[in-house]
Amino acid sequence: MRPEIIETSERKVIGVSTTMRHGEYHKIQELWQQFMPRLKAVKARSSMELIALQEFPEGTNTATLSDYIIWACAEVLNFNEIPEGMMSLVIPAGTYAVVAHKGMDASKTYRQFMSEWLINSGYGVDTRPHFQVMGAKYKNGSPDSEEEFYIPIKRITEVN
Repeated sequence: MRPEIIETSERKVIGVSTTMRHGEYHKIQELWQQFMPRLKAVKARSSMELIALQEFPEGTNTATLSDYIIWACAEVLNFNEIPEGMMSLVIPAGTYAVVAHKGMDASKTYRQFMSEWLINSGYGVDTRPHFQVMGAKYKNGSPDSEEEFYIPIKRITEVN
């Protein structure tokens, strides 16, 4: 696994969110079922891509993970029109590890990133939101589906 390390500018998104706990994966599908019929109401979209996003409480790690917030959203140019029942969020600028993911087992890719790449990288996970970009190659439910994981990172040790 070789993630691409990039610096992103801030991103604005509009969508719907809910709180979930580890194991409540049905909530992800329910959230997208709530968002997709209303997607056309989101004006000023910056692309046709969709974004799945997770906000974890500060200080959370996989051993202490409890409640966290998930989003189904789209990136927008501005917040001039926020549809009723939706919310806006700014994803702060920063350093991200971008990992290409293929298939439907997202947890496997994430575990591989954490256990193989991250521990030897000189980086740690930052507190900004994690998100996945689902573009033209995304095919919900298909083993051929492709998306990109954006994992917020920060330098924790100097690399010689």
